[in-house]
Amino acid sequence: MEPISKAPSKLTDFVLRPGMGTLGRNIRVRSNFFEITRLPAGMNIIHYDVTITPDVPPILNRKIFAEFERINLSRALRNVRSVTLPEENGNTYGRRPPKIFKLKIKKVGEINYEELTQFLEGKRQLTSNCLTAIMALDVLIHHEPSMKFVTVGRSFFTPQDSQVLSGGAEVWQGYYQSARPTQRKMMINVDLSATTFYERGPLLQMITKLLGRRTPDDLRRGVTSKDYQKVERSIKNLKVRVTHRGEVINKKSFKISKLTPASADSTKFEIGGNTMSVSEYFQKTYNRRLGYSFLPCVVVKKNVFLPIEICDVIEGQRHIRKLNERQTAEMIKFTCQPPHDRANRIRKGVDLLNYRASEYLKQFGLTVSNDMIVLEARVLSSPTLTYHPSSRDFSFQPREGSWNLRDKKVAVGTTLGSWSVVCFGTERDFSSQVIQTFIRQLVITCTDTGINVPNKTPPMMHANPQGDIEGTLKQAWLRAGNASKAQPQLILCILPNTGVPLYAEVKRVTDTIIGVASQCCQSRHMIQAKKQYCANICLKINVKLGGMNSFISPTQVPFITDRPTILMGADVSHPNPGELNHPSIAALCGSMDSRASRYSASIRVQSGRNDIIVDLSNMTKELLKTFYQSCGRKPERILFYRDGVSEGQFSQVLKGEVEALRVACESLEPGYKPNITFVIVQKRHHTLFFPLDRRDADRTGNCLPGTVVESKITHPFEFDFYLQSHPGLQGTSRSTHYHLLYDENSFSADGIQQLSNNLCYLYARCTRAVSIVPPVYYAHIVCRRARFHSRGEQWSDAEISGGVGAASAFGVVKPELQRVCF
Repeated sequence: MEPISKAPSKLTDFVLRPGMGTLGRNIRVRSNFFEITRLPAGMNIIHYDVTITPDVPPILNRKIFAEFERINLSRALRNVRSVTLPEENGNTYGRRPPKIFKLKIKKVGEINYEELTQFLEGKRQLTSNCLTAIMALDVLIHHEPSMKFVTVGRSFFTPQDSQVLSGGAEVWQGYYQSARPTQRKMMINVDLSATTFYERGPLLQMITKLLGRRTPDDLRRGVTSKDYQKVERSIKNLKVRVTHRGEVINKKSFKISKLTPASADSTKFEIGGNTMSVSEYFQKTYNRRLGYSFLPCVVVKKNVFLPIEICDVIEGQRHIRKLNERQTAEMIKFTCQPPHDRANRIRKGVDLLNYRASEYLKQFGLTVSNDMIVLEARVLSSPTLTYHPSSRDFSFQPREGSWNLRDKKVAVGTTLGSWSVVCFGTERDFSSQVIQTFIRQLVITCTDTGINVPNKTPPMMHANPQGDIEGTLKQAWLRAGNASKAQPQLILCILPNTGVPLYAEVKRVTDTIIGVASQCCQSRHMIQAKKQYCANICLKINVKLGGMNSFISPTQVPFITDRPTILMGADVSHPNPGELNHPSIAALCGSMDSRASRYSASIRVQSGRNDIIVDLSNMTKELLKTFYQSCGRKPERILFYRDGVSEGQFSQVLKGEVEALRVACESLEPGYKPNITFVIVQKRHHTLFFPLDRRDADRTGNCLPGTVVESKITHPFEFDFYLQSHPGLQGTSRSTHYHLLYDENSFSADGIQQLSNNLCYLYARCTRAVSIVPPVYYAHIVCRRARFHSRGEQWSDAEISGGVGAASAFGVVKPELQRVCF
């Protein structure tokens, strides 16, 4: 049988769909796609590029173009037009005359939808004309919402149903929409989104919340210089209105540049030849005595000072700074909605969009269904998991994607002989007796699950969480070795909170300085010492020390057991917005045995927010060598799962990274050419599924684990599918989208779908099926862990300017820790 990737048709450079899958139980689901029932027919849409000068923000561009449309309603478009934007409340020009803008209009081409229709029907490849036609549909469906609502990317937001967060922010409900090509149809994908804005209303109230005070009067107790710096950073460039001069003036907006160094009582300026303070000015001019004159003023222009208490924050200003831990928790609570509620809110969004009544859509002959599409889906069976034969229930099929360790022993248990415990906190915070009770329960659970623990009373020490962490961990390592007269295997660290800095430093030191496995526990869980929590800790310890928790029968994963096969997962992690001096990190994880239970990792630092893995060839060589050392044979097949890639990058990634795999293989041995399958894995999409029948839903109302969808909303002819492999916990579950770009292993639809689903039951760190195949999951963990290896994530310009070679700030993981699940 010829490889699928060599199909004679040149419809695509990627893999053609080999047919539909048949395995599993047939069900029906709704999805948040709305069919475009009629495309523009019998007409050409003219595509213009419009340049507006002078350059202004997008929100003003829309007003200018709306005014242009109004005056050109019955006239032919000219090459260059001038538009005078009328003076209106809310502009930022003050009393200056209205501004004149020039519009340069250039015809680019004409869009005919016949070509797009042929692509949707699988009769021709995706051309630039098709992409332009899809872009035009996106422009059409976004135009009216962008004129009415606050827009961010493909989403628009309304203050309706908003919720106030702590720290002077609020979260708004939004609606995402995107025109998507699918099998024989164009559809509109509509989903909920949410983003944070600065809390509208009194600036004084917002600052009170920023500083964690309950009421503005609490500010009278004193505000430190550090508090002032925090406030100034937070409110810089914020737009406000004043509230002291009546409704008309009230509409004018000002942009904050900074705070005055002194209070309103002490900030002075000259007026009419006299010098007076801001407080005196307001008393004399407006007969208003300031209630918070001990606070600084905001500076909005040179020598223009406004008391904080007369300013109101204008609504709809995005909060682009990173949320703190409490805000993040509040945000998650706001966005976490059960499937039924989410579906109803999406329908509400479609009503708000009101496609049927849109004059724009009517003018272009576009009609859209108001009903979610109904799809055929299948629920794949779960694999049979195997634990140690001495277990009472050693071989079983999990129900609804989860199971527990009751009456089970791990398949291959390790021995934990040399270890120590560090509690980051004082004896007063966490008594030795509480810690010993937790250790006792942990040791009992380890023994019950098949892990041998000869040393049941490891040395224990308290340490300062703000102290010398590296010194503490080195001391703990020495104590472990001295107590057992053997090489230390593990340091168990009890952390006082969920904060990142301490955890990051523990991992940096143990991974890159000492070279010993570490296991962190939260103190609140230690105090309770529940058996389920201890069982999860045991699973992690076992794989970190080289054990195997469970495996799937070879007959259910023949692709990785019939012939030597390596599974690889790759991801690139970028720094947060604003972290200009931080690099990107690329991670590659590969399986090291025929049961896909042990993995090794390779990591690289790369600059420039590059989504392509720059040094993939050498990273692959490292893992192929490790595989050979572990198994004694070279892989004959490579199944490569790649995360972190958008559709627009498919061609670039396929060309660059498959070639890098080939180069790696050839460099190890001339003529070495294992068969490669390259699969893109996407979680950041807006496709949701809702079971039609309650019998096809789990207890949370989500689709059952193993639900696969490959028709109607997938690519017109390429080989892709959606797989929801995990059980729901809370909110609406999101499936994973798999798209095969290259395939020399001739996978059938059933073959790759069932294999991917089965692999999701082999994630070693929990007793649940996970939402994404383990090689990629481990690559995520490695990327995150690698950031902790960079001296607390502190990078300098000099270290980053070197690109891939800028590893001086990047601690290298000790070799003995590279072959374990992180």
